[in-house]
Parts: sequence; C-alpha cells; structure tokens
Amino acid sequence: MKLRVRINKQTSQVELPGEEPSLKDLIDHIRETLLSAHGLSADTKFSLSLNGSELLSDCGQTLASCDIVSGDLVCIVLLQSAAAAASGSSTNTATNSVTNQNQQTASMLSSQPSSSRPAALTESKDTCRTPDSEAPPPVWEPMLCSEAEEGQAPLSLELLYHEAKAASPTDAIMVAGHMLMLETGFIPQGDELRPGQMPAGWRCDAGVYRLQYKHPLCEDSVASVAAVCMGPMLVINTMLAVTETQAVRKLCVNASSYVTNECPGGSAAKAFKHLSKLSRVFKDQLAYPLIATAREAMSLPVAFGLPALPPELLLRVLRLLDVRSVVRLSSVSRHFNDATADSTLWRHLYRRDFSDSCSSRSRDTDWKKLYKTSYKTHRELRRAPRVSTFPPFHPADIFAPAPYPHFPPVPGIIGGEYDQRPNLPHVLLPRPRHDPIGPPTDLDRRPFRRLGPTGRRPADVRRGFI
Repeated sequence: MKLRVRINKQTSQVELPGEEPSLKDLIDHIRETLLSAHGLSADTKFSLSLNGSELLSDCGQTLASCDIVSGDLVCIVLLQSAAAAASGSSTNTATNSVTNQNQQTASMLSSQPSSSRPAALTESKDTCRTPDSEAPPPVWEPMLCSEAEEGQAPLSLELLYHEAKAASPTDAIMVAGHMLMLETGFIPQGDELRPGQMPAGWRCDAGVYRLQYKHPLCEDSVASVAAVCMGPMLVINTMLAVTETQAVRKLCVNASSYVTNECPGGSAAKAFKHLSKLSRVFKDQLAYPLIATAREAMSLPVAFGLPALPPELLLRVLRLLDVRSVVRLSSVSRHFNDATADSTLWRHLYRRDFSDSCSSRSRDTDWKKLYKTSYKTHRELRRAPRVSTFPPFHPADIFAPAPYPHFPPVPGIIGGEYDQRPNLPHVLLPRPRHDPIGPPTDLDRRPFRRLGPTGRRPADVRRGFI
C-alpha cells in the first residue's frame, strides 16, 4: 500500500509491504525512516490523523478498518515540545545557511574595488530575509468577476491579464471583456487556446480589437466582437449572424471608470476597479441580450431570465412586485400576460394591499376585477375635495330673541350671549358686528333723541370716537 505522509508541511511517500498493513506497521515505519530525515529522534512522540484534528488511536486495527486506502494523505501531529524543537532546528539550519552565504558574499566584495561592485550586492545585510520571514503565497478561491470586491480579482483574470501584457486602459477593458464572454459560455474561435491565453490577433493597430466566439446555445452561429477607441470611450460592437437576420448589440465603456492608474503593469487586482459593476453592465447589455436575440431568431425557447423559470417560481417572483410593475410586465410578452393573469396572484395582491372585511368569498371570485374596483374606489376617495367643518349650530341661535345689550353701551364690547354665539346670523343681531357701538336706545329699542339748545338734533355722537 502506498501512502502520503505529511510532517512539518513536507509530504513524503511511504510504501508498506503486505496486503493488509496495520496502523502499528505504519507508525513503526514512520519512526524508523521519516523522523530522522526531518531532524527528529526516534523517541519523538507523535500521533496520526487524516484531517489534522481527529487523532487515530492504535488498537491493533488495520488501515482498511480506519478507512485508509492507497493514495491517502496521513498527517503526523507532533507534541508541542517536539514541534518547537523541529521548528527551531529548521530555523537554525536556514539561518546558518544564510549567514554562510552572506560571509562568502562579503569576502568576495572585499576583494573587489567599490566601483566594480554590482548595485544589487552593495545593499546592507539587514535587507536579507530568511525563509521564515517571507510572506505566504496568496490563497486563490473560485471567484467570478461579479463577486470580486475592491482590490480583488479572479485567478483566471489575473493569469489572462499577465499573459496579454496590457499596455493601456482599453487593453485592460478588452481583457476583462474576453473573460466575461468566457464566463457567459462563449467559446473563442481559432486554434485551441490554453487557459489564461488571449486569442491570436485580438489587438490590432490604431486601437482596434477583434474577437470571434461561438456559443452552444446558438448552434453554429459565430459572434464577432469589434471594438474601437473614440477618445476616452471604447465602443464595443457585437454581431451574431443567424439565418437571414443579424443580432447586433452595442456598448460604450469609459475605460477610466473601471481601470486605475496602476495599469499597465502590476496585478489585475490593482489595475481594475468596480469590477463587479463592469461585469453587470457587460453581461446585461451585451452578452445575454445577444444570446436571447439569436435564439429568438432561430425560434428556440429562452434559455435564461424570467421566461425560463417554471410557473411556480415565476409566481413567487411576481408576488414580490407592486401592482404597477405587474401590470407593466403583463404588456411585455404573451408569456408574461398569461402569468400575470393568475387568480391566486391577484388574490394575494388584494389581501396584501386592501383590508378585506369579507372573510368568506366564493371560489369563482374575479380577484383581478375586485382589485381594480377597490383601487378605483380608494383613488376617488383620495381625490375627493375635503369639506370644511363648521362649529356646532343650535336652533336657539335663530328662534330665540336677540339679547338686549347693556345700557349704556361700552365702546367695542357688547357682552353677554352676543359674543358667546359667533355663528348667530347677522340679520338677527341688533347691530352689525363690525360696528358694535351704535346710537343708544331706550327700553323700547328706540334711539334717544337729544335736542340741543336750539331745539335741533345735535351732532353725531359717534364723531368723538373717530
């Protein structure tokens, strides 16, 4: 049985004799051969594990009973003291080797004049790094361009960007566009390309780019992509010839909106910005509409989007929309018109937007018509003019006789019920409200006639209040 054994981040191959070796045979073989090769003594205590966390206990069982088959990776877990000794010995070995190299370099430089020394060798010894101080390599995970955050880029785009050697922002945009076409399912035409390689002749003179693709959803149709620089804008035109028709799409991209100043050179993560937005714009306005138009011209069913969803999922999506969006979607195509006419959908929308006082309705209820009627009723109520409210009116204010004001009248103040009833009609008042002070009257409501010394009517008494 052949196994892989990892100790101190180094993997070695081990071959055990016999048809069914036991776990004890593997431990003895590791103790005799591998420990000494890694600078450990034979008395070092260790344990075995398949995942690095769960340890295997030796109870005389075979490797097959522990679910270990040929080709598996077995990890050796050392105790803390043994691990520290092993790491210390490896560090000392690496440090000694680096020190010896520095001493040899210094002796060679001392024998040469200072003018003939290379510039790279005249640096101080402090800049030399040991292997332990080196930065760990980056860990790449499967990622799409739409999932990339700021300062990140997929590994496939990173390799493609370095291989293309982009010399301008428009070159970087075309490299990203080629990557997005591959993510959408397009296959580049021409010779077989290795992963991370741009097609031959993709970049022409005078800022012109040409690419050709095929898509399995469009049968044998060939999609041609031609891009040209027009000032700061990059105009991308795609054409897909289908039978007697041609599907044409156009996209204008401002390179400075998606490419930083660190292009050319460097990594793709530093060269691109807003990569997720570029992916959304490129796919929604160029790639997916091109496929949809081509399949429609070939009388093929849709392959993606809302029309490709089954009715159950489409109704779930429609329930999340407002009524205005549902009505607009019903005018897009016959398929959406049939989907938005579902009775259960309008029942859900009616009970969501209106308070249904009737708990039990017949099964033949036209919920769409009911929603339309309720919507019009609520709209008319909102548009109805508001009626202004008046203070309460008492019949005694009209039929009861007007109170007689106090005599003599006080200028500007009447008092009594005269001022307590502001809604009393003016025709029933003894005098207008704007002129509460009038000529004095007697008990029979006749004005006093005061004669002057000459026996004539005196001047108007109200003149003194003007």
